[in-house]
Amino acid sequence: MNHSEPVIITECPRDAMQGWPHFIPTEKKLAYLAQLLKVGFDIIDCGSFVSPKAIPQMSDTRQVLDALDMSGTTSKLLTIVANLRGAEEAVTYDKVSLLGFPFSISPTFQQRNTNSSIEESVARVDAIQDLCVRHNKTLVVYLSMGFGNPYGDVYNEEILLYWADQMAARQITVISLADTVGLATPEQINTALRTVIPRYPAVSFGAHLHSTPANWQEKLEAAVTAGCHRFDGALKGIGGCPMAQDELVGNMATEQMIDYFHFKGIQLPLNTQALSDSLQMAAGVFVNQ
Repeated sequence: MNHSEPVIITECPRDAMQGWPHFIPTEKKLAYLAQLLKVGFDIIDCGSFVSPKAIPQMSDTRQVLDALDMSGTTSKLLTIVANLRGAEEAVTYDKVSLLGFPFSISPTFQQRNTNSSIEESVARVDAIQDLCVRHNKTLVVYLSMGFGNPYGDVYNEEILLYWADQMAARQITVISLADTVGLATPEQINTALRTVIPRYPAVSFGAHLHSTPANWQEKLEAAVTAGCHRFDGALKGIGGCPMAQDELVGNMATEQMIDYFHFKGIQLPLNTQALSDSLQMAAGVFVNQ
């Protein structure tokens, strides 16, 4: 890893919350996000503008954004969108700096996840990128199933490079490879990132990895040694893709990633007390009723 490039951490409470079995009250979400804003994470993936039928947990994203106090934080907010209608709403919020769009390079998963074909999704990327440019927002494209898929759809380096090419040609400057169902091996993670990172110097590539408590470190290490500097996580490793159908597979635990970077001599400019308070609060937010 080139130490001159800073590590960028995206904390993903939205990803942690969206699959939670019961609705987390808006006040609880607000209090938790307000606490996370004190930590100093680069980006907080805080909500989504998608159909409340699809993701009922995020149906209060508007209320949360309206009430969130952004004074005194250095963190930027990201919200997920799945279509142009959601993006049109997201760009009206000054507090939102980044829009995230899940673009699956597995046709089966794209249809399941956003109810659209890959061709329709390319058209959505074009429209959303145009909107982001006009409203001074950054579009983050997640290449989901970025390391392979469980559906038998063809996956290889050529396919990955083809879609990275397509996104780079559209002036997308942040692309995150997502291990959507937590099946990627460290070798696959390392190979995929080594394939794309050197080829597109104008693009910041990230890794959105899902893992089990047993394999998170080797997956993270595989991304780091490939030259990746941008990582997504969620405190306590909560969340992940509900379609993984394995409760051990969750987001990578942010606090473990932070410890890993410290161990490697990479100091992150985070408020350790606020981090500790956030971990404590998470235990009260994510409770089984």
